[in-house]
Amino acid sequence: MAGISGGTPPEPPQASNDPLASLASLPGVADSVDSVRKAVDRVYGHRVMRRRSIEITAEAALRGARASAALSGADWALEEVRRRTDFGAGGEPRTVGAALRLTAEAGQLLSVWRQSPLRVLARLHLVAAGGGVDDETVGRPRQGAEPVDEPLVELPLPDADEVAGRLDGLSRLLLAGTAAPALVTAAVVHGELMALRPFGSYNGLVARTAERIVLVGSGLDPKSICPAEVGHAEQGSAAYTAALQGYVSGTPEGMAQWIAHCGRAVELGVRESTAVCEALQRGAA
Repeated sequence: MAGISGGTPPEPPQASNDPLASLASLPGVADSVDSVRKAVDRVYGHRVMRRRSIEITAEAALRGARASAALSGADWALEEVRRRTDFGAGGEPRTVGAALRLTAEAGQLLSVWRQSPLRVLARLHLVAAGGGVDDETVGRPRQGAEPVDEPLVELPLPDADEVAGRLDGLSRLLLAGTAAPALVTAAVVHGELMALRPFGSYNGLVARTAERIVLVGSGLDPKSICPAEVGHAEQGSAAYTAALQGYVSGTPEGMAQWIAHCGRAVELGVRESTAVCEALQRGAA
């Protein structure tokens, strides 16, 4: 993976038996981890969470799906997503529908993720595709020279053999366990999937869902109320792509930049859910 099992890795990961944990020592990463932890603790301590957490979780899921779809080229208003039911058509409706399905599916895959991350990724692609891709390509990494349709992301595309090797490496790292903070692990999973774009379609949606699964499954955000997707979208597609380029570079600075970007995304997701809590408290939602 860029910075871990491919490209030009930074020195700290090479010197450790726990590459993910080593990334936590990169400049600025500890500050990002601490800032995210404090932000998450604050929203979980909100008085509305004690009695209406299910509503907050549902709203965070909706807003996260809307934001993830926006980063994949379907930037719809929240109320449009809320009221629409026709997501079967092609183009933007299909993208929004895929994002909504993935968000609903994520919570059901936590236990499977701990046993087989690659199986979960295959399932996520199946859910996202929803019959929109040739059956032969759904739910498996691309082969040979199969094309990739990933709106708004223009990064060098690894070949199929490299994809297979790096996916296996990522899976091994996750299954081996790590002392890395949840933010670091989530950022690496997200970044690696975007660097590889292992499927012919919906890679961005799958990568951001995988990030959510890590944040929830790690215990950082067990109720799934801190939609990082909202923060990624709020920072804008240009900043998202620039931070991804840092990850793909494999340099310590680039990796730290990407992790910080993901940390800021979580904090902005926290801010979104805090605003929902405040609205519920005022009776405005």
